[in-house]
Amino acid sequence: MKKVNIIAIALSVFLASCGETAKKSEEKEMSHDEMHEARVDHDGHSDHDAMAEESELLAIPEGAKVFFANLKDGQTITSPVKIEFGVEGMEVQPAGELNEGKGHHHIIINGGPLDRGIIVPADSVNIHFGKGQTETELDLPAGKHMLTTQFADGYHQSYGLQLSSTISVVVE
Repeated sequence: MKKVNIIAIALSVFLASCGETAKKSEEKEMSHDEMHEARVDHDGHSDHDAMAEESELLAIPEGAKVFFANLKDGQTITSPVKIEFGVEGMEVQPAGELNEGKGHHHIIINGGPLDRGIIVPADSVNIHFGKGQTETELDLPAGKHMLTTQFADGYHQSYGLQLSSTISVVVE
């Protein structure tokens, strides 16, 4: 009878720890959503840093490119600005897995493209769209701004210059 109780207790502890892992996962996701609302969409970025250090860079199909689908270089806009991402030759996929020909968007505010293999930082000027979003709204202060769309793999490693596009906009 004692063995049954010990097994039941061990099983309860194990299941409780699994529940804690799931709870932490949900908390991480909630935190992700909150950061997205603040326009800093992070997806557990630090977990991907370690994986990225061990991964190889994925091939980029010839002719693949990203662009701002609804904005043009030099355009005058008002804030909040709707931004639509475009991509050709690649497929948008949420962050988390490395898959050939797939990745997700980032916006770099007032900064240029990142070298291939560099992990895109997650902060107020390096905004992640790791859920596979293809559009967003940004609040930008009045003035001239440089916007760079940077495509990256599932571990947030930049695909480099080929899969980036930079424009300047003026916010009235």
